[in-house]
Amino acid sequence: MNSSFVRHARAAALSAFFLSLAGPAAAQADYSTGATAERPGRITGRIVDAKTGAGVSDAVIRIDGLTIGAKSVIGGRFTLSSVPAGTVTLVVRHIGYAPKQITGVAVNPGEVIEQDVSLEAATVKLTTTVVTASAERGTVNDALDHQRTATAIVNSVTSEQITRSGDGDAAQAVKRVSGVTLQDGKYVFVRGLGERYTTASLNGARIPSPEPEKKVVPLDLFPSGLLESITTTKTFTPDQPGDFSGAQVNVRTREFPGRGMVTWSTGVGYNSAATGKDVIAAPRSGAEWLGFAGNARSLPSDVRSAGDFGSLSPQATNAAAHSFRNAWTPRAQSGDANYSTSVSLGGRTGALGPSIGYLFSGSYGYSQEVRASEIHATAVPDGKGGTIGYNEFKGSSANNAVLWGGLLNLSALFGGNTRLVLNNNFNRSADNEAHQSTGTLDDYGFESVRSSLGFIERTVRSNQIRLERTFGHSQQVELALTSSGVTRREPDHSELQYVREPDPITGAPMPLALFSYNPDGARRIFSDLSETGLASSVDYRIAFGQPGREYQLKVGGSFRGTDRSADNSSYSLLGYRLTRAQREASAEEIFDGRYAMPGSSMFNVLLNSTGGSYKALDRIGATYGMIDAPIGTRLRVIAGARLERAQLQVKSIATSGERSHSALDDTDVLPSLVANLAVGESQSIRISASQTLSRPEYRELSPVTYRDVIEQRDIFGNPDLKRALIRNFDARWEWFPNSGEIVAFGVFAKRFTNPIERVDVATSGASRLGFINADGADNYGMEMEVRKHLGDVTEVLAPITLFTNATVMKSSIDITSDKLSSLTNRKRAMVGQAPYVVNAGMTWSSASARTAATLLYNVVGRRITAAGSSPLPDTYEMARSGVDVSLQTPLFSGISARLDAKNLLDSPFEVRQGTVTREMYRTGRVFSFGLKWQQ
Repeated sequence: MNSSFVRHARAAALSAFFLSLAGPAAAQADYSTGATAERPGRITGRIVDAKTGAGVSDAVIRIDGLTIGAKSVIGGRFTLSSVPAGTVTLVVRHIGYAPKQITGVAVNPGEVIEQDVSLEAATVKLTTTVVTASAERGTVNDALDHQRTATAIVNSVTSEQITRSGDGDAAQAVKRVSGVTLQDGKYVFVRGLGERYTTASLNGARIPSPEPEKKVVPLDLFPSGLLESITTTKTFTPDQPGDFSGAQVNVRTREFPGRGMVTWSTGVGYNSAATGKDVIAAPRSGAEWLGFAGNARSLPSDVRSAGDFGSLSPQATNAAAHSFRNAWTPRAQSGDANYSTSVSLGGRTGALGPSIGYLFSGSYGYSQEVRASEIHATAVPDGKGGTIGYNEFKGSSANNAVLWGGLLNLSALFGGNTRLVLNNNFNRSADNEAHQSTGTLDDYGFESVRSSLGFIERTVRSNQIRLERTFGHSQQVELALTSSGVTRREPDHSELQYVREPDPITGAPMPLALFSYNPDGARRIFSDLSETGLASSVDYRIAFGQPGREYQLKVGGSFRGTDRSADNSSYSLLGYRLTRAQREASAEEIFDGRYAMPGSSMFNVLLNSTGGSYKALDRIGATYGMIDAPIGTRLRVIAGARLERAQLQVKSIATSGERSHSALDDTDVLPSLVANLAVGESQSIRISASQTLSRPEYRELSPVTYRDVIEQRDIFGNPDLKRALIRNFDARWEWFPNSGEIVAFGVFAKRFTNPIERVDVATSGASRLGFINADGADNYGMEMEVRKHLGDVTEVLAPITLFTNATVMKSSIDITSDKLSSLTNRKRAMVGQAPYVVNAGMTWSSASARTAATLLYNVVGRRITAAGSSPLPDTYEMARSGVDVSLQTPLFSGISARLDAKNLLDSPFEVRQGTVTREMYRTGRVFSFGLKWQQ
């Protein structure tokens, strides 16, 4: 049966399954909210402080002229039930705030209306403010805007913006934020700093990383359909983790809605470089369409028990060589289409006593990815101060990627002052990769064909319970406990090399490529990583003083424990006894068992040195205190400090059996001072200074050598690394002229002590990558952000909004001590730092805001990926631009359509070292069409 047909049938089955869930759930959601024509309506929402955006509890809200009323509870939430259909007026009062009336609130029979209300601090004359419902929604949008009301400097991307941009995952969405760039399409860089300086959290709790070389989280694991917002915080305050250095990215999953809802969407996509074209592919095994590798990929038991093969007979070793899965060579196929489907359902009910909100969401996506016109090479000195290419290979790669996930969020409200939240999230991704290239092995002077196959599966799980309790209007306690876990498994990665050797008599190249019997001829690699984490925190806040100008004292503590284990085993299969005729056969014929007969000893197995294992135990405890104090009517000062103790141990075992132990034990006091000055009603100036830190990543402390299978380079850690200290300074002016508009300009500077750098170490053969502590570094720059509706220019342009953000930055690193004597450039930019980042775009919305089109542009300047060692220069990733377009419009009966076009420029990804192109490829233009149904 056609494999493409089977895959599309699976997608259709998934869509049908999600719809079968949505049907009864929709009925339940409607029942819980009373969405029938015979029932009255309901009004829900939040009452917030207009200046801070904080929820105001114990406010009285009622419907003018009726006896229907309620009090706001924790977080400022309220619900008015049994509201008669029609247009009503809301009246809101709270001691210390000016009363407010909201007119023109339209309630349809049986429907739920969401209406938030902002309250201004009371003046001497308590005059009631009267606004319309539509005007109040605009005001509250400003009041709730995280960027305007936050203590620190933040940027947020909301679910509405994510939907309009057509971004498929959290990584693609966050790159729209000012100063944010992506490495490999998933690792976040902020303000040009490497990924080590950015932390990621899910609903406020640290996300563990599924990558063996990094603690940073690949944000492409989180489908955009599960997201409520992504907030990037660039200013440290003591209630945040101390390894906040460049920024903290908080991914917040969707919360329960104010009314019953069901949403289902599906889409198909086309990649101009892959779909319907001849591409290479890796053989499949098991339920890979769900991200699970088949058992056939597992490390054979007799190989695992053989150790270094020193005690096995030649015949037993030969048999072990044939026990590996017999899959070596990529096959040709027609490129698949992309497709995705998702379903969400939620609502709230009081049937069990307390008010309970719920949201379930699930998504599945499959994509065909390629790296076309791919180039890989090594740079070597040319003897004249420059570089020349070495072992240059050209070819292509392909990847069949699967990403699915789900969340179940529950929230219960007890008595108006206690809220219990349970957030559960699970994501799984898998990449079935194939690579093939042809080039010249300069050491031997003849051509070679390289192939590799790999399957990588990742899971991320997070379970969080959070308790919020208020005591009157002035005190609040929040407790949180989070259990998390990740796994990363790369079973049975294969590397194969065929060579075109010269004729031993004539010296001319042979017409057929031959299986290479050196250690690179046939290699199998098995990698496993697992990590578990447990985090707890308690935060207490007390407010005192006049409402709207309150002093707030916040204290708390946290603990996070992480246990990680990683193992990597690499085997070379050597066929020295094969004849030239036998070496002409395909790898699948050579290893099909014909040379595994009893008594045969054609092959040997070598356990490579580029392997080993490590275990990491990470324990971090912290306590903090901070005060938010208004000085006069326009100035807020937030000051405090965090005391953090970190203990980290990494125990490593090399393939040779050599053991090593690395440890860090640091106690740090991290102060912070932030001043926010209001300039008029819509402008503010923020100034901050703080000290933070950055710790080595686990793998960087392990001296065990591991192999980059794409670049064919070895990477090793440094057990002597120390944590880096960073002093941070920020100043920013912000102006919010109208609802949804911003003009902002800021400057920033950072001073690093002992920053950790990735360096390219020259050796007698191919270069290796290592890590060192530099003496110091400086990073500084400017940011600009503008978002403006064009209706002020002319009414004709009212549907159009222009937006742009740009960051220009520079860094300089000092390596004056003799830490690595061969470093070429001791005064250079930091690894990973780009000199500029620009995002720009335009959105058009219809009068009803139901039809919208968005044009997006992004460009990132060239940045160092590894520092060079003499006589080689630094390695750079070159500048790259991107253009995306998205259009969405309603059709009928709650169904809407969207059309997305991504990567329209198809700019090449390119890495250079001197004049040598180390790596280059294109990924193709991606077009997709989708339908969404919402009830």
